[in-house]
Amino acid sequence: MPGSVDETRAAEYRPLLFSIAYGMTGSVGDAEDIVQDAFLGLTRARQAGTEIADPKAYLATAVTRLGINYLRSARVQRETYVGDWLPEPVVVPADAPGPAEHAELADSLSMAFLVLLEALSPVERAVFMLREVFGYGYPDVARITGKTEVNCRQIFARARQRIAAGGQVRDSAPSPARRAEGEELARRFFEAAAGGDMDALLGMLAPDVVLHGDGGGKAGAIVEPLAGRQRVIRLLVGLLRRVRDLGVSIRLAWVNGQPGAVFYDADGRVVSVVELDIADGVVQTIRSVVNPDKLGHIGPVSDVARLPRRELAPGVPAAPQGSGSAPGTASRPDIATQTREETDERPAGDR
Repeated sequence: MPGSVDETRAAEYRPLLFSIAYGMTGSVGDAEDIVQDAFLGLTRARQAGTEIADPKAYLATAVTRLGINYLRSARVQRETYVGDWLPEPVVVPADAPGPAEHAELADSLSMAFLVLLEALSPVERAVFMLREVFGYGYPDVARITGKTEVNCRQIFARARQRIAAGGQVRDSAPSPARRAEGEELARRFFEAAAGGDMDALLGMLAPDVVLHGDGGGKAGAIVEPLAGRQRVIRLLVGLLRRVRDLGVSIRLAWVNGQPGAVFYDADGRVVSVVELDIADGVVQTIRSVVNPDKLGHIGPVSDVARLPRRELAPGVPAAPQGSGSAPGTASRPDIATQTREETDERPAGDR
């Protein structure tokens, strides 16, 4: 197409642009849409006779500003979100390199970091990410965001303080040795959990391990974080015992640069994605995304964990008739109900 970015350059720019868009939105699908809109905008500008001296800078600016607009429109939805909010997982299979933009992103934006970014305003988030994650200088950050350089320095300092107060600043990419250790620990963790080996799990979980679940009011998940090794183990073992009875299988994967796994039902449809934060040789945090709206980019989504219509959170629309199920299949037992029952089985002192 005349005036369009040539295919080679488009392939070179896309990983960076996707990473910026995903870091801004926390959504794989919306990030891909934003990148596509940026490329379309560049093509139209050139077709209109506008001379674009630096297409990469033009596209980075477009993606960042589209991301800011996205956050402003999504903020009300985030404030009324049911339960823990986690980003859409970026999944790279453990035995395959995966798409280039996803593999590159994996070393940049963990789930923990993206959750911390939620505390920032849209402009703060853009400035902080461009500077901290992608290494842009202040003159470029100012040009991209439309702010002055002095203002960007102030915004970055303020954002960095807020992120640090939240618990951490972005970790550097793990070394190959750390990645190999993490992958091995994840393999042993999911094997032990699936087999109900509580003794093995005790040695792999930090005493103050925390479990987060994101069902979005549409699928079964704990509404509030669950803390403590014994409580987490009891819930995990009971839940995994039941999903195993339903024919659910586990495949190891890298989730946002961290060891994890994808759960599939007996028909090969995605049930959930789990990410493990590992430090000092043990699992510190477990994050599980079950919200079906956040899994569709990985593959067909199962209805195994979906809440029945009567149990949906107020204001959450039910799935369309037949959604996620093959025609003629009977509905399966509800993992959400089972999860709540398993939690309720705990002695009162452990709740």
